[in-house]
Amino acid sequence: MPRPEKRSFTIGGHRTSISLEAPFWDALKEIAKREKQSLAQLVQGIDADRDDDGGLSSAVRIWILGYYRHGPPKP
Repeated sequence: MPRPEKRSFTIGGHRTSISLEAPFWDALKEIAKREKQSLAQLVQGIDADRDDDGGLSSAVRIWILGYYRHGPPKP
């Protein structure tokens, strides 16, 4: 399994970073392109909708899984 890659984003005015394996980064980029959003916008939306039960990296992985299983979240 590939090692996670860390990337930083500014969300809500503060810097944060997430670590994802390359296939998750690829999926996130593909989804951002489909949804006509930047990676930062997509991650910010995921962060805003998540429960505080886990880290942002885990929330992103679960969100990606849901996207491919059930389609884009309804606005």
